[in-house]
Amino acid sequence: MSRSEIIGEVEDVEELLEDVETTSGDSSGASAYLQDTNPFIHSLFPVLFINRDLKILFANKASENLLTGFKELTGQYLTDVFGKFFTFEDIRLIRETTIKGSNGYSWKGEVHIKSREMVSIQTKIYIFPAHIDIAEPSEFVVMFDDVTEENRGLLRSVFMSLLEASKLKDNDTGKHITRVNCYSRRLAMELFNKKGYERIDADFIDNIGFLASMHDVGKIGTPDDILNKEGPLSDWEWKVMQEHTKNGAFILSTYPNPMAKEIALSHHERWNGTGYPFKLEGDMIPLVARIVSIADVYDALRMPRSYKPAIEHGKTIEKIMEAKNTQFDPALLDVFYHIAGEFEELYEANQDKN
Repeated sequence: MSRSEIIGEVEDVEELLEDVETTSGDSSGASAYLQDTNPFIHSLFPVLFINRDLKILFANKASENLLTGFKELTGQYLTDVFGKFFTFEDIRLIRETTIKGSNGYSWKGEVHIKSREMVSIQTKIYIFPAHIDIAEPSEFVVMFDDVTEENRGLLRSVFMSLLEASKLKDNDTGKHITRVNCYSRRLAMELFNKKGYERIDADFIDNIGFLASMHDVGKIGTPDDILNKEGPLSDWEWKVMQEHTKNGAFILSTYPNPMAKEIALSHHERWNGTGYPFKLEGDMIPLVARIVSIADVYDALRMPRSYKPAIEHGKTIEKIMEAKNTQFDPALLDVFYHIAGEFEELYEANQDKN
């Protein structure tokens, strides 16, 4: 696309969005239909009512529950709240629907909605007249059909199958992956409101709470005699073991969120650049991998394995803090130390059954 074409499209978008506020129509507020007689008020389906200008006249409780990351929907314009989630073509078609009556004043589409405080939702959206007996309706129903859990559940179930397969290779880990998920999520939650971690949003917290468990999925390609060897590994065995990071990144490369690949590939990198597989240093290591690294090591020290005894919480904290500036991100360790007691609680609440 040429520069002139880009400028032209931007101007078209600006003109279209300005038109939302200037188009004639009922902008005086909700009609009597939107009072207690409205069947959608107490509906389980998330519903908004808009006028021809796309001004939101009413939002039922279900829509407020679904769209928790957005402040006070009523009184705002649909395009102001959700405009960045629609394509330009979607906005154009919605305007034609409410103004020109395209497709019987009806429109349907699908959109991905998110905010920093709200986990992303994938929803189908239906727009249709609020009054079926009016030739030129001035009020419209906007109905949301949340398909997030259906899509997310299907995706995660596929990768959980891979995780279960990897656990068959290393059956000495108990509930390790469950606890690593819990620790990683808790640490991410603590970072949410801290300066410098603005990239951590509700999606980040939700995703790390599932994907941290996938950190060692690459061990499915590690030979059993190396993976379950009692005693130290030889140099060549250790090199083979380290390949599980690259194997995991390859396995998770098809996962739509790059966080999965980053965790698998980089959770054994060290802050001072002595880790593997690429000897990344400092902030070159993805933040998500730095978080999971702390969670993974804490649990590895706490739990008994065939080749080592368990280490109690206090001693584990000492060992981890000794690795500040060498193995672990020092800023993250300060946050970890502040909530270390909660790590102990999570460990106790998710103990392995004997």
